[in-house]
Amino acid sequence: MGDHYPIISADTHAGGSHAQYREYLDPQYLDDFDAWRSRYKNPFKDLGDDRRLRNWDNDMRSRQQLEDGVVGEVIFPNTVPPFFPSFVLFAPPPKPDEYEHRLAGIRAHNRWLVDFCAAFPTQRAGIGQIFVNDLDDALADAKWIAEHGLRGGLLLPNIPPDATWIEHQIYDPYWEPLWAFCEDADLPVNIHGGTGVPDFGNVPSAPLLFIGEFAFHQQRPFLHVLLSGVFERHPRLRFVMAEMGAAWLPPLLSRLDQSIIRIRETGATGELKYGPESILPLTATEYFRRNCWVAASQPKAPDVEAILQLGLERFMWGSDYPHDEGTAPFTREHLRQLFHVWPQADLDSFLGGTAAKVYDFDLAALEPLGEQWGPTVTETQRPLLELPENPNEALVRGTGG
Repeated sequence: MGDHYPIISADTHAGGSHAQYREYLDPQYLDDFDAWRSRYKNPFKDLGDDRRLRNWDNDMRSRQQLEDGVVGEVIFPNTVPPFFPSFVLFAPPPKPDEYEHRLAGIRAHNRWLVDFCAAFPTQRAGIGQIFVNDLDDALADAKWIAEHGLRGGLLLPNIPPDATWIEHQIYDPYWEPLWAFCEDADLPVNIHGGTGVPDFGNVPSAPLLFIGEFAFHQQRPFLHVLLSGVFERHPRLRFVMAEMGAAWLPPLLSRLDQSIIRIRETGATGELKYGPESILPLTATEYFRRNCWVAASQPKAPDVEAILQLGLERFMWGSDYPHDEGTAPFTREHLRQLFHVWPQADLDSFLGGTAAKVYDFDLAALEPLGEQWGPTVTETQRPLLELPENPNEALVRGTGG
């Protein structure tokens, strides 16, 4: 432990511009891409002004991250890849007539991401994309991700309940070869918050329904993988849940533990009967503590309580850069507000040590950057007594107050 924290954010986002993606697209799709691009309308403010440059401008991104005290980052996708109908994380799985072009789009993103991470290989761990429409394609893309050094692993799509064209849900044994490969290749499997929400249609209540139900939908992949026995069959599989908070985990795990134990001991819950195939040898909490990690972006006080309850070694800190709701450019203030009482060893683990183990960062190589740019231990132990002035202006500029 040094005098500064070498922070690794386990949740950031980046993506190419359309001009960049065109350079990485399979040439057979270039004419179709040009036609698609001519019709595209950008719906996002932070992708429509200079803030969009944070996604792909190496100099701007590196400068802003270092000034915020972050020396390493795990990179989830952002922006809109070729042929996508909307922002990459919220887009539903492609329908059969969209699949070929959407697959070409995420493969262009993965190629772009390899080069983007190669510009700062010590500081960046990229997460590649797959689709779950077809096992052979998903396996091929997972192998490509592993072979091309995207040590962040793969992003597992979250299938909304209204995506009825997806034939095999992730709890289906059909996907067993994918789990086996990720375990053997030591490739992390990541899910991300805010995904998997169905289309509520064009009704006035749709935005409220989204915000009311998104927490439930984003948790479903964890439930599906756990309860279908994936963790039991693959004890070395690494499963990461990002930007989903942590406060929801203790009550959910407690409820699942009770059900799993009851079914194991009695074969029933109430009038519902269960066979041997429903018996899980471990509890949900035990599987979580063996197979799972949480990238707790911009954590709140209830998240911190849950982290301490479940065990610090399963949690990593995330900034959610460059999203406006993230901690940048006020990460130092955020840390002082919530973590000023934490022991240095615990904060070292939460802010970087655990992420380094999960995503294979070289902490020794990051240490000089941490000593130059990371917040000091003394600074972080000083409670935050007042908020920064003009935070919105600093947010747009990307510089702290």
